[in-house]
Amino acid sequence: MGVDGRGCWQLTARRREYDEDDVRVRPGRSSRPRTRIRPAHEGATDGFVVALDRGRYTCDVDGRLVVAMRARELGRRGVVVVGDRVALVGDLSGAPGSLARIVRVEERSSVLMRTADDDDTTAEGRLVIVSALADPPPRTGFIDRCLVAAYDAEIDPLLCLTKADLAGPEAVLDYYADLDLPHVLSRPDGDLGPLTAELAGRISVMVGHSGVGKSTLVNRLVPDADRRVGVVSAIGKGRHTSTSVVALPLPEPDSWIIDTPGIRSFGLAHVSANSLLHGFPDLVQGSVDCPPNCDHTGSSGDCGLDALVATGKADPRRLASFRRLLASQSSVVEDLADGAD
Repeated sequence: MGVDGRGCWQLTARRREYDEDDVRVRPGRSSRPRTRIRPAHEGATDGFVVALDRGRYTCDVDGRLVVAMRARELGRRGVVVVGDRVALVGDLSGAPGSLARIVRVEERSSVLMRTADDDDTTAEGRLVIVSALADPPPRTGFIDRCLVAAYDAEIDPLLCLTKADLAGPEAVLDYYADLDLPHVLSRPDGDLGPLTAELAGRISVMVGHSGVGKSTLVNRLVPDADRRVGVVSAIGKGRHTSTSVVALPLPEPDSWIIDTPGIRSFGLAHVSANSLLHGFPDLVQGSVDCPPNCDHTGSSGDCGLDALVATGKADPRRLASFRRLLASQSSVVEDLADGAD
């Protein structure tokens, strides 16, 4: 402020310098401070995943079926599969339209994959391979695929031979005579005691062709299986669970059976060549005499596996099956092409 030549007061403006302290930014409504600290969810409730349908998981919580989704904090690597034990928060009432969140997946003991990118991946502790002894006849090529997948995932296999009233098991058991492969026989209305004893206290998955009697066996093991599957299907509101994986509780404590649909193929693209050979433990001994970098196809003429068979220490049918799987390893091949012997 000053005085002009006429003696009048005059207001003079002085230019001000601004710096970053003068800047004020109002955060938007969607802005939230980011943090790497994730909630611990210490009060989360334990559950068991029994079905999956288009991003919605049906979980058993103390006998109550609850629909849930994956929580964001699990991230992209937080894959949840049927057979997982999980921790849930949110609406656990199981009422229609309710939705909980899966915030934690407990450590798995093993994971079985039918193909490298199969949606029907399951976590379990035993693989039950169901094969009929007749109508349809047993196909050892498919059984061999399942055994390779089981050994690769470090899962205990169990061979369940159904329709034992129509044919004897001698031929199949002879084929696997060199393996320490446990097996049980099943007859219509027969005693299920040996099978239930093998399943007690385990989470097991059943695989097998359509028509081998797997569904009949599941219904005998779980008398209310049809009702429970219907409830799960209604919750998911997707395709019926007869074409997807579903876990069913057995009467014995801590015992579950994971039922899979009838399958036509069992891909092994995710299994390395060395692991594939170890799926045939009766042939592994011969690999000691193989030349360096042997591909085990027999094309070089000096594969130790051929020598093992030639000396009568291994079944030639087993070597033939191994080489069929080796040749088809990079693709999913229908098990019917593997042949029955």
